[in-house]
Amino acid sequence: MVRSWNDRLFNALNYTILAVIVIAVVFPLLYVVAVSLTPYSEVLKNGGFVIIPHSITFDSYTAFLNDSLIPRSFGITVFITLAGTAINLVLTALMAYPLSKSYLPGRTLLLFLIAFTLLFNGGVVPTYLLVKMTGLINSVWAMILPSAVWSFNLLIMKTFFEGLPKEVDEAARIDGAGELRILATIVLPLSMPVIATVGLFYAVGHWNEFFQAIMYINDSDKFPLQVILRNILASAMMPPMDAEDVLPSESLQMSAVVISALPIVVVYPFVQRYFTQGMLLGSVKG
Repeated sequence: MVRSWNDRLFNALNYTILAVIVIAVVFPLLYVVAVSLTPYSEVLKNGGFVIIPHSITFDSYTAFLNDSLIPRSFGITVFITLAGTAINLVLTALMAYPLSKSYLPGRTLLLFLIAFTLLFNGGVVPTYLLVKMTGLINSVWAMILPSAVWSFNLLIMKTFFEGLPKEVDEAARIDGAGELRILATIVLPLSMPVIATVGLFYAVGHWNEFFQAIMYINDSDKFPLQVILRNILASAMMPPMDAEDVLPSESLQMSAVVISALPIVVVYPFVQRYFTQGMLLGSVKG
């Protein structure tokens, strides 16, 4: 098939735009990794601009990981991510399944209230007072329970459940299965794409937990990784006195960014297929 000149021009324009987008996305990543691996003296010689380091050092990573607060904060972040995502998925599924049934009494009002929270919330002060009255201040659960269900994720999962074949539910009920059994043995196994999608949303949110930590946590021993990273970045704003003997602040910042982002970057390719499928299937119906 011979392509016309307009088709070739259109393809060339598309490839050019995609190439610019790729460069815009990849360049900051290369810069962060390169600076984190480059000796500070070389960074200074290149005016702070390094893409391909001529020599490599892991001093900044060693200093970052040897910080006494890092292992503890990393463990807290892992716990928040795993426990929080598990709680989020269980509660979201238990709420989305009945809302996907048109015969649920009061379903319209419940959906309205859920959609309303997408536009308005209780505010910072009322939420803080509620967390304080429940005794969650200075507890890791304060970073999990107040956001146990996200309305956006709930609507995505509800919409996906609505698209499942109703004949499967009816056949299970004829066999005597209850609602919880249908949900656990039929609906959830068929809903792996949306579970992976919603789970990734929840996991990324917990892994990047920062605002709730600084709001509800007073003990530095209970700070998650992102708060420690922020403190490191803030303290690293002071320039080193000796570029050769003092650990470079910029390299330390970049190594902190790489270490904090690496787990999500590693996990994402394994769930990307489910993520894309779940987003498409969970958004075709209103």
